[in-house]
Amino acid sequence: MDRTAQLIARPTQGGIAYDPAVEAQSLHARAARVLEDNWTGASTVPSRGLYPHQWSWDSAFIAIGLRHLSPLRAQTELETLLDAQWGDGRIPHIVFNPSVPLGAYFPSPDFWRSSTAGRAAGAPRTVQTSGIVQPPVHALAAWLVHCADPGLSRARGFLTRVYPRLAAWHRYLLHRRDLGGGGLASVVHPWEQGMDNSPCWDAPLTRITPAPARSFRRADLDHGAPEDRPTDLDYGRYVRLATDYRDAEYADGRGEFAVEDPSFNALLIASEHALARIAHDLGATGTARHARAERLTTALLDRLWDPARGMFFCRDVRSGDLVPERSVSGLIPLLLPTLPREVTAALVRTTRGPHFGLGATTRLVPSYDLLGEAFDPHRYWRGPAWFNTAWLLERGLRTHGERPLAEGLREAVLELADTSGFAEYVDPYTGEACGTADFGWTAALTLDLLHDEGLSDGPGRSEETVPVPCR
Repeated sequence: MDRTAQLIARPTQGGIAYDPAVEAQSLHARAARVLEDNWTGASTVPSRGLYPHQWSWDSAFIAIGLRHLSPLRAQTELETLLDAQWGDGRIPHIVFNPSVPLGAYFPSPDFWRSSTAGRAAGAPRTVQTSGIVQPPVHALAAWLVHCADPGLSRARGFLTRVYPRLAAWHRYLLHRRDLGGGGLASVVHPWEQGMDNSPCWDAPLTRITPAPARSFRRADLDHGAPEDRPTDLDYGRYVRLATDYRDAEYADGRGEFAVEDPSFNALLIASEHALARIAHDLGATGTARHARAERLTTALLDRLWDPARGMFFCRDVRSGDLVPERSVSGLIPLLLPTLPREVTAALVRTTRGPHFGLGATTRLVPSYDLLGEAFDPHRYWRGPAWFNTAWLLERGLRTHGERPLAEGLREAVLELADTSGFAEYVDPYTGEACGTADFGWTAALTLDLLHDEGLSDGPGRSEETVPVPCR
């Protein structure tokens, strides 16, 4: 019996066997079916009900899993997203499907008005998008997709076509979004960081007057329990920020919300290293990009690292202060291969310690501090565990030689993806499914972790001498 079959046949913690109908199918096949069901012909929706369009960082994670099923479809996933890139280089966080009714999701295309309000920033005229962005994991995804079938990639000119677009995306973040002047990219809306409802945003959001509740209708509550979703007050502030950004024609640096986030910038650094590998594959050296990634790593340490608390924190650019909330975002820089050894050791201690409890009290790393006043194991990004952050942390732990902890996390991801029905997120203590089911990146990253090739263990690996692992 192979390891996947052993996983499926294993009883649950309560000693109750899985449903025989479920046991008969492999985890791999069911994850593949989720991605097939969510495929639209050119891209993959995160879920058919709650998220019926194409989301930016979702598509990057989905492509990482799709490469094991169809490298061509994985390439198409990223190409479809990049076709909606704006002239200023930004990759919008939503690409809207025109066949979906406007009322199915809010904010809808008529709210963002990308083709008119975004004209000065080079928004495309033939497709409707949002005007904000999401974390820049795309270059890492493109490199991994290329590695899945280099022959197909080269035959199609995949890297040749996506490299200039990814380079423009990074230029936008490094130049238009260095709002703090310290070299890091800032997010101008909580939705941009991807962890939409994190308590890290509570203090910066107090400066924002919420939009009146009567001015919008929340479509998300048609698909999720109100107690699991952002409050109306928080949502009103999100809408106000997005409205003001749109009315400023998506010009950066004018709003009251600007935050340097450790996860967002760690993914930018990881993708800079990946862009260097792409450049090398295309015949350039990549040295300048590796050097830029190291400068960004230094800026990340200088501006967001707190050695006393053993993790990274967000910085509120408008106040200049670190936001004293422990979030899983502050652990994601473990992904970076050239962090100082004492920093990685501290991050591992924090991950295993009382604030996150990995391997002790929690099965997956919670999105927020277990001991924090705002912790809620079920409310969106205020405590539940997510599969994409688990994937990033598993990769980081293995990169720095923490093999037993990485393997335990990997096994937990596979088991909980299985038992939760590929849930959007889960209770970090019990693994109880939360949010929507058959979630795209949960299925995709499950597929990726089911494939064993690639990532060698060991601390202090240099991206100059060790390729980005094809995993």
